[in-house]
Amino acid sequence: MNPPMNIGQAAKASGVSAKMIRHYESVGLLPETARTEAGYRQYGDSAIGTLRFIRQSRDLGFSIEQIRELLSLWHNRKRPSRQVKALAQAHIEELDAKLTELAAMKATLAHLVQCCHGDDRPDCPIIATLEAAEPVRPSSAPRPSGLRSGRA
Repeated sequence: MNPPMNIGQAAKASGVSAKMIRHYESVGLLPETARTEAGYRQYGDSAIGTLRFIRQSRDLGFSIEQIRELLSLWHNRKRPSRQVKALAQAHIEELDAKLTELAAMKATLAHLVQCCHGDDRPDCPIIATLEAAEPVRPSSAPRPSGLRSGRA
């Protein structure tokens, strides 16, 4: 067992910033740690392992609540793996939905960029769309009113 680390050392060892360590403690992902008489936090191997687990989970895009559930499953050595798999599968479905949304946003923006000459004239379909009263729907590439194909 290694000697306790201060928050800076724990941040370096885990790859999680000191600010995020404090945040994870405040939201209950990381249990409150022991403190010195001067009030400095001290982190042991277990806390470092938990921080690495949290960092890996965040790197995969899991939400705080999903990480809370993953931590609970991680600590429960009698858990059925199907619970972990179901959580990961649900996250994949969320990621797929986000990818679809991002692709639609990209297509809309690409269309607007294609319609804009990008020259010295003030007319710009990108600005016209952003100022439009109706919200842009990424699933379709709307043309600003009065815009003819390929001309700005």
